[in-house]
Amino acid sequence: MNKILLDNTEIYPSKVVCIGRNYTEHIAELNNETPDEAVFFFKPNSAISSEMIFPKGNESCHYEAEISFIIEENKISAVGFGLDLTLREVQSKLKKKGLPWERAKCFHNSAVFSDFVNFSGDTSNLEVELYINDELKQKGGVSLMITKPQEIIDELLTFSSFEDGDILMTGTPKGVGQFDIGDVFVGKILCNEKVIVEKRFIVH
Repeated sequence: MNKILLDNTEIYPSKVVCIGRNYTEHIAELNNETPDEAVFFFKPNSAISSEMIFPKGNESCHYEAEISFIIEENKISAVGFGLDLTLREVQSKLKKKGLPWERAKCFHNSAVFSDFVNFSGDTSNLEVELYINDELKQKGGVSLMITKPQEIIDELLTFSSFEDGDILMTGTPKGVGQFDIGDVFVGKILCNEKVIVEKRFIVH
């Protein structure tokens, strides 16, 4: 089982719960339709990584920076920075055929996380920033989300469940794009404009 770290304690999530199309401007940049209800998909434990590893056998891969939470007893207990790596061309082909997205979203090392920190504050004050090679690529926050974190949790519980230690990824703001081996990523989570999580990744 793959692990994440919460204040230097190892946690082994059973899965990563992801929500798609949760920022209006991101929906527009990919020419998608705004959904009538939250769009869920899961990543398995085997997708979890603390390193940025470019998927072998693929010419392109997209980054998607996300505010991510650890869930305990169906409540948010910690926050971290996450990257939902996506094989966009593969995803587009699957969507056109009306097929599931697993090949594009659930491959090894496709859910990349910083260490997590305990969090019990107001999620509406949280923001995410992603810098690649010192250039700001993505910036967004809970205030811009279509479906807020607690609403996502409540909706998920109508048809599935969280195991303690599972991760919730809350969608990505505009600015997604391709990356290459050797790129340097710096991901940040801010609360009330103060950095509370920061992680540097080098793409291998």
